[in-house]
Amino acid sequence: MKKAAFQPHERGHPTQLPKEYVDWLTQPMTRFLRIEAAAGSVLLFFTITALILSNSPWAETFLSIWDVHVGITAGTIEFNRSLREWINDALMTLFFFLVALELKREIVLGELRKPRLAMLSIAGAVGGMLIPASLYLAFQLGQPGQNGWGIVMATDTAFVIACLTLLGPRIPKSLRVFMLSLAIIDDIGAIVVVAVGYGEDIHFRYIGLAVIGFVVVKIMAVLGVRNIAVYLLVGGLIWLAVDASGVHPTVTGVILGLLTPTERWVSEARLLTIMECVVPAPSQQGVHGIDRKILKTAEAAAREGLSPVERLEMLLHPWIGFVVMPLFAFANAGVPISFSEMSGSLYAAVFAGLVVGKPVGIVLFSGLAVCTGLAIRPPDLHWPYLLAGGMLAGIGFTMSLFIAHLALSPSLVNAAKLGILSASLFSALIGIALLSWLLKRDDLHNQGEI
Repeated sequence: MKKAAFQPHERGHPTQLPKEYVDWLTQPMTRFLRIEAAAGSVLLFFTITALILSNSPWAETFLSIWDVHVGITAGTIEFNRSLREWINDALMTLFFFLVALELKREIVLGELRKPRLAMLSIAGAVGGMLIPASLYLAFQLGQPGQNGWGIVMATDTAFVIACLTLLGPRIPKSLRVFMLSLAIIDDIGAIVVVAVGYGEDIHFRYIGLAVIGFVVVKIMAVLGVRNIAVYLLVGGLIWLAVDASGVHPTVTGVILGLLTPTERWVSEARLLTIMECVVPAPSQQGVHGIDRKILKTAEAAAREGLSPVERLEMLLHPWIGFVVMPLFAFANAGVPISFSEMSGSLYAAVFAGLVVGKPVGIVLFSGLAVCTGLAIRPPDLHWPYLLAGGMLAGIGFTMSLFIAHLALSPSLVNAAKLGILSASLFSALIGIALLSWLLKRDDLHNQGEI
């Protein structure tokens, strides 16, 4: 009997899924970097748009939109926020949830599971937080902006990966992994800073309710509850409890992300066995010869063949990269450009912390970790490349803007924003230029011309 011809969309070997889906499922790191790079472009577009609008004839209208309050009032209970606060407190919880998922995946399944290799990223991240914060305080100690030391501690993952992508595949893979791991650890550190340094008066009874909620989530996971809607409901109640406690509610996303299981419900062997049952007997033609129950079992097995951490990361990553982060930038990056504010000490503190403190802290602490034997440096991650990566880490943007709104009074926020945007642009340009020169130098060296 003549075999049926494959349809145009049936690319690849007939026993495999189409190639793009295989890549989507089996190469999470590649997919992650691709989404981050594309998301960085979208983020840049909305950032520039916000800057243009905030310095246009429509500036007052554009900036006032984000201060409109939305919420509900029931008797004495009032629950409302401005649009900017809803974005920064509620939607950013999803961002922090994704960051925690990425960290857990890296610790359990990725590069950070190798202790001494992980220590290089951890040491670099610690230095990239402590040195910038110290440099900032050197400018602002005793000044009105003193409380903003957390502004210079974080690195924007999307923009950093986008900058690396501009230089193509010649960038050492170890540098990409190092920068990704460092940015994730940076974000977690910044979240801890938000929780500890920028919270309000603590109400322990609500913290107790939140703890009970987290215990319920863990019990649900142990019992095998896999309905996402149930977790969303419990997670929403926990968010309300944390918000009422005085701790910043975005911490909810971090804890829930770290509680997410990394174990697969369906093992590879069981998955293969179930899939073998889907193949109809030779005498049967078409899919109608397959029992529908078997098809449903195979569908569930294929879904559960990935751990909850991997599934949720794949589900949320595009939404965070292309919706949440651009919306955050649109709401927060708008700032009237004033050259008088750019000459102040707060602007200088932010600029110096990100542009100077970041590379110095990362290289210094990474070097100490390697010299003391706590960490190992991959052979292809030469120190000049690590310095260039440290320069790119000065792109603070997302978390820096987020902390600026929490830490500073409204009268100081614009100066901090100008410092963040200037430092991020300068760090990106210098980092890309240095990496380009290093790649060109190595190419010439390999060709024997130097």
